[in-house]
Order: sequence, then C-alpha cells, then structure tokens
Amino acid sequence: MKLRSRIVAFLLLVVVLGATMSTTVQGVLNNIKLGLDLQGGFEVLYQVEPLKKDGPKITEDDVIATTDALSRRVNAIGVSEPSIQIESGKRIRVQLAGVEDQETARELLATEANLTFRDVNDKVLLDGNDLKQGGAKDSFDDQNRPIVTLKLKDPAKFAEVTSKIAAMGEPNNLLVIWLDFEEGKDSYAKEVKKANPKFVSDPRVSKVINSPDVQISGAFTVQQTKDLSGILNAGALPVKLVEKYSTSVGAQFGDQALKSTIFASLVGIGLIFIFMLVYYRLPGLVANLTLVVFTFLVLVIFDWINAVLTLPGIAAIVLGVGMAVDANILMYERIREELRVGKSIKAAFNSGSKSSFTAIFDANITTLLAAAVLFYFGTSSVKGFATTLMISILVSFITAVWGTRILLGLLVNSGFFDNKPAWFGVSKKRVHKIEEGLDTLDLSTRFDKLDFVHNRRKFYTASLIFIIAGFTILGIFKLNLGIDFSSGTRVEVQSEHKLTKEEVSNFITKIGFESEDIVISGDKSDIGVIRYKDDLTKDEVKKVKTEFKKEFGHDPSISTVSPTVGKELVKNAIKALSIAALGIIIYVAFRFEWRMGVGAIASLLHDVFFMVALFSFFRLEVDITFIAAVLTIVGYSINDTIVTFDRIRENLHRVGKVKDSEDLANIVNKSLRQTLGRSVNTVLTVIIVVIALLLFGAPSIQNFSIALLIGLITGMYSSIFIAAQVWFSLKKRQMKKQGNLDVGKKKKQWGSDEPVV
Repeated sequence: MKLRSRIVAFLLLVVVLGATMSTTVQGVLNNIKLGLDLQGGFEVLYQVEPLKKDGPKITEDDVIATTDALSRRVNAIGVSEPSIQIESGKRIRVQLAGVEDQETARELLATEANLTFRDVNDKVLLDGNDLKQGGAKDSFDDQNRPIVTLKLKDPAKFAEVTSKIAAMGEPNNLLVIWLDFEEGKDSYAKEVKKANPKFVSDPRVSKVINSPDVQISGAFTVQQTKDLSGILNAGALPVKLVEKYSTSVGAQFGDQALKSTIFASLVGIGLIFIFMLVYYRLPGLVANLTLVVFTFLVLVIFDWINAVLTLPGIAAIVLGVGMAVDANILMYERIREELRVGKSIKAAFNSGSKSSFTAIFDANITTLLAAAVLFYFGTSSVKGFATTLMISILVSFITAVWGTRILLGLLVNSGFFDNKPAWFGVSKKRVHKIEEGLDTLDLSTRFDKLDFVHNRRKFYTASLIFIIAGFTILGIFKLNLGIDFSSGTRVEVQSEHKLTKEEVSNFITKIGFESEDIVISGDKSDIGVIRYKDDLTKDEVKKVKTEFKKEFGHDPSISTVSPTVGKELVKNAIKALSIAALGIIIYVAFRFEWRMGVGAIASLLHDVFFMVALFSFFRLEVDITFIAAVLTIVGYSINDTIVTFDRIRENLHRVGKVKDSEDLANIVNKSLRQTLGRSVNTVLTVIIVVIALLLFGAPSIQNFSIALLIGLITGMYSSIFIAAQVWFSLKKRQMKKQGNLDVGKKKKQWGSDEPVV
C-alpha cells in the first residue's frame, strides 16, 4: 500500500506540474518583453551638456528634467514600453525596442525643439515659453494641406508682435518661424536663398492678429506635422544631448537571432536530457523533470519582474540549465558512491543528498558573486545577461536541491527500487557488501592510475610554457578589440544573396564610406561586417542606413562608440574582474582556508589568461560580451574548484590525522579521482549547450560561445591540475614547519554530516 501511495503521489505531482505549466506557459511567453536585439530597435547613450559652452553647469535636476522630456517625446511618437534610464556621469540611456522608423525616432529624441518667432533680422519676438502646454496639434488648412496649429498664452502679446512685423512693410513684413535656431550660425538672409531652408516657414503679416491661435504651414507631410506637434507639446529640452554610444538592430536581424538561438537552445537542452536519462537512469528522469520546471520558473519570474529578455539573456537561461544539471550530477554521483559501499537505496539517497549539499551551496554562491559583479559593472544587454544568470542560479538551487529531493525521495521511499542499483546507473558487480565496512574513500575509480600530485611539476611546466607562449602571442598580435573598447563604428548588413568582400568594398567606396576592415560571415556568406575607426555622426549614420537598405533590401545594424565610452568600458571590465576575484578569494578563505583561496585565484587567472591569449591568436573580436563570458567562466571555474576542495576537506576529516606529505598526496589524488567523473560530466553537459549555441545560435553570440567553450575546457583543467596542486604545495610547506596535520573534528557544515576544515 505504501509503495503504491508513493508512486501515485509522484505521478500526481508530475501531472499537476505538467498541467500548470502547459496551461500557463503560452501566456507567460506572450507577456515577456523582448530586447531590441531580438525584435529590432535602437539604443543610444546621451551625455547631457549645457546648451551653450559658457552656460551653467548641468545639475541632477537638469538630467531628471531632460529624462522627463524624453519620456514625453517617446510617448508622443507612440513607442510602447521604452526604457529610459539615468546613468552616472550625467548620462541618459534610451532603449526603444520594436520601433520601425528608427531614424525618425532618433531625430525626435535629440531635437532641442527650441521654437522661436523672429523677424527678418533674426530678432526673437516669441519663443516656446509663450505656447500653451499641450496646445500644439496637427491639422489641415482650407486647402487640405498638413499644418500645425498652436495656442498662445497671451493673445495681446501676439497682437503686439504682429503689429511690429506689419509695420516693417514689404518685403520685410515676415514672421519667420524657426526650430533650433543657432545663434551666430543661422540667419534668415542666408537660409532664404536655399532650396531647403532651415527655418520652418515665413508667413507674411499685413495686419494685426489679436488671437491665441497660430498656424504653421510649409511643405509638410502628415507624419511631419504629427512629429512636430508631438515635440512642441513634449517641451524643449533644457540641455544639449551628445551621443556617446548607439546601436541599432534591423528587424530582420532580431527575428533571425531569436529563431536561431531558440533552436540552438532546444537542441542543447534536448541533448542534455538524453545524456542524463541514459547515464543516470531514474535520477536522470527526475533531473529532466526538474529542469523543465526550472526553465518555466525562470520565465515566470521574468514576467513578474517585467524584465526584458535579450539574446545574451537566452544564453544565460541555457547556461542556467547547465548549472542546475551540475547540482543534480553532484547529488547523483554521491548517491552512486554510497550505493557502491553497500548501503541500501534509501540510505544511499539520504546520505548522498546531505553530503552533496555543501558543495552545491558553495559552488552556487561563488557563481552568484561573479554574476552580481557583472550586473553592477555591466551595461545594457550585459546587465540583462547578469540578471538572467542570477535568477537562473537561484532557481536552479531551489529546483535541483529541493525539487529533486522531493521527487526522487518519493520514488526511493516507495520501496519499489530496493536492491535495484541498476536504476541508478550502478552495476551490481561494482557494489560491495555492507559487511566489508568500506568507506567511500576506499572505492576504486576509473581514474586510479592517474597520479596528479606527483606529476604536478609537469603540469606547472606545461602551464608556464603556455603562459610564455601566450604573452608572446599578445605581444605580436595584440587583441582584436571591438568598437566597444577601441571606439568607432560597426556596420552589419544582411543580404538576400551571397556577398563577397570585393562587392561590399566597391559599394561602400561608391557611397563615400570606404573601409579596409570588412568581414563576410553567416552560413550562406550573406552577412557583411564593416568597421570604421571613427564614430560616424548622426547624419552619416542616417545616410549609411538609407544607402544600405536601398542596395541590400534590409536595414543594417549599426553601433557607434565614442573614445570616452570605450576607455570607460575597459576600465570597468578590469575593475569587475578584480572585484570578482577578490570577492571569491575572501569567500573561499572564509568557507575553507586561505591556501585554497590562493589555489582558486591561481586557477582563475590561468583560465582568463588562456581565453585572452587564444582570442588574440585566432584574431577573434573582443567586445563587451567577451567580458560577460569571462565572468561566467570565472563562476564555472570556481564552481569546479570548490567541488574539488570540498571533497579534499571531507576526505581529510575522514582520515583525521595526516602523518606526512605522502599521506597528503594520497588524499589529494583520491579526491581528484573521485570528483573527476563529476567534473567531466558537468563540463560535458554545458559544452553540449555551448556547441549548440555556437553551431546554431545567432552570429552575434558566436564569439561569446567560443569564449565559453575555451573557458570550460581550461576551467576543468585548472581545477584539477593547478588549483589543487597549488594548495598541496602550500600545505606541504606548512607540514614541514608544523610536522603532521591533526585535522580533528570540528563543527558540521550546513546541511551536511561533514565537518569544516
């Protein structure tokens, strides 16, 4: 009866979870907002500066007022759910996802909207302060021509102005209406001679007009009158906005990126599911169920907090699946060890669950630390990546620890699987009798022939050779810095046909934007990337977009970065890595001991350097997503290292007293052999996802995926061959001074039967 009730409870729980997710997932997906990299749009970072060079200094109130004015303008042009944020240094970042006419929106945002009424001698008679708030409207005149009507605050003042103009007599009785007149630069006398003058209109005034209503007419389109009235109602900006950074993504790029990255994610996660089911059997099935719940909960939280899902954010969710898998693998490997010493299914489950908790906890905390640093110092989509990664880590901890224990516990406690270790991926031939009194430390592994400690000098030498080679490579090739760090402009265009470098070169030379830095990419060689050392002006960007769309049929994606922002990003990247490393060493020293912290940092620096050197050697572009990849690998690498250190600490306490360095070497070797299978399996599952993203994901995250792939491999290597060996070398020196190590029995770890070092 007990057996049946547990199985029924498991099945009912699965059905309830499945029904809940299947009936709500579509609504959740529909509510999630997509970033501009997934639906097109643009982002611009403005520096707020005084209108005049000798004007008063910009205050925080000025920045807030400017932000409010920008918000009103965005609302006036009908953009849904914009993101307008104030940043340090008196800057404002505007993100408009899904906007179709990007150039018009961009022009309207930065326009100062300084409306003035002047005479032919450029003397100001009225300005925007004389208008009634919200009094501008788009309309039509009696000949059905588009016009803008205005309402003035004081009709008497307008009567006085029109009286003065009328008295000037023909041909000077003109009321010239200007938008953004520049003192010392603009003049009516110069502009009136041009085919397309800068002033809006110059109606003739032959009599006094005592009315609050004014009409602005000209060669307007309907859309132009709508835009002009919207700007006037939104108010003049109290400052000047200077673009420091901008990026625009064509709608077709966003759509393609979304489809390809989702497909890549599904392929990667599907392969993980197959691996877990084949290798871990019953626990693998439970892991797959909790992974589905994990993904659903991450999306639900995104909906709750009204977050924006970006391309790196999708990658972070998929990597979060890898983190959740790692927690499951840690638990399952422990359960398998307990089964092999002869424990019952229930006893092995209870013991394995408890002993794996500390490693899971510490590994997740350190990765969370790296993600938090990335969030604090990151910008735009990188901040979104960090947000998603933090959510993923927290949710994976809940589902992999709590959720897995509940579901697997129901099956284990049903009694149906008693004396059936094969359901857990353990052959009966490898199970010892409980009477033998074996400890998990006594178990043989597939890696028993590997001697890590006594070959440590070989590993040190190999790493030293690679480090010297890396410095040589960096000295010769240097880094291929993207515009995020070097400043300039990057133009990416997609064509309906196969592109050649020569074709693109000839085209950009013809339109006056010559560049030698051209790269053709894409599976069908249909994507061209052109880089310019200088950041293009707004007018140049507008021309490039117009010409490229005319030639290739699609809006190009354009990013510009000023030298100031480029230098700041470099500084912030170095600061982020330094703070992340410092935080990790402090945490590891607190939870373990300072020597392990030194080993962990040596391992991290080893991994980061190799990623940088290989990117230099293969001439891969280093952009802001590379920093996201580096900090992600910092989290993964420390995750792997902590699992190793956790096992060394546990085995030290099992022995109690270490007589000499040979005893210590045996413990380290044994610990590494015990955790190597877990390390390989964890890295393998994440590599599966990364390769799927690399092969099938959007081109814009390919370098990100390559960085992760390099980091995962070097991270596993350094955890085993560097971090643990550095700790052994330091511990050996301690033993020379103190003699043997009496580890003793200390307080228990959180959620574990094992004591602390």
